[in-house]
Amino acid sequence: MQEKSVSEAIYFRRSVRIYDPTKLIETEKVKKCINQAMLSPSSSNMQLWEFHHIISEDFKNKISKYCFNQPAAKTAKQLVVVVVRRDLWRNRLSSNIRNIKSTFSKTEKIESSKQEKKALYYYQKLVPLIYSDFIGIKGFFKKIYVKIFGIFKPMYQEVSSGDVRVITHKSAALAAQSFMISMAAIGYDTCPMEGFDSKRIKKQLNLPSASEISMIIGCGIRKNNGVYGERFRVPLSETYHVH
Repeated sequence: MQEKSVSEAIYFRRSVRIYDPTKLIETEKVKKCINQAMLSPSSSNMQLWEFHHIISEDFKNKISKYCFNQPAAKTAKQLVVVVVRRDLWRNRLSSNIRNIKSTFSKTEKIESSKQEKKALYYYQKLVPLIYSDFIGIKGFFKKIYVKIFGIFKPMYQEVSSGDVRVITHKSAALAAQSFMISMAAIGYDTCPMEGFDSKRIKKQLNLPSASEISMIIGCGIRKNNGVYGERFRVPLSETYHVH
């Protein structure tokens, strides 16, 4: 089957709640879609995400139970758990710094040297300032600082622990959407779910306490009644604004 175009995949994608039990999906193809999802943009290129691909029927049933056996999980052929790993920020930071040094070591131009210094300053000074925290205390004082000095000049305002949590979940959501569009392009269906017992699922996946589950995505081929109704969206006039 020929892959759909981006526009075709976007229109094809629906949140499928009931999957056809007689139609299988190929694990390697789903894995390829996950790999493509990793090309998604992320804040500061930190890539603080993980994808847990559930292919075992027994394991899937356990996860489905913690998704309250909702049809999108129970009837899915496979599941993908999108996990946010803020606790890995130092590892990802080091990876970015190594990549910068490796990239610029291949060039000798003065301009490249300036770009390298700016990039290293960003990752060695600014990013740690945003991500480092101690039980929310540093984040609180950073928030006070930007509130005061932000009165006098434009400043980056999202510096608290809660702000960073939102940032990392936004990045994970971008990757999840890329995954679902990639799946749609090859005729596979998906459904992102937020209704689940995250504590029990984290234990089942042997995840550290600092990790967070962004969403769980059911995967399969839709049944005729798998989509609940026609697609509804509010009018463009209510959401699109030109300035």
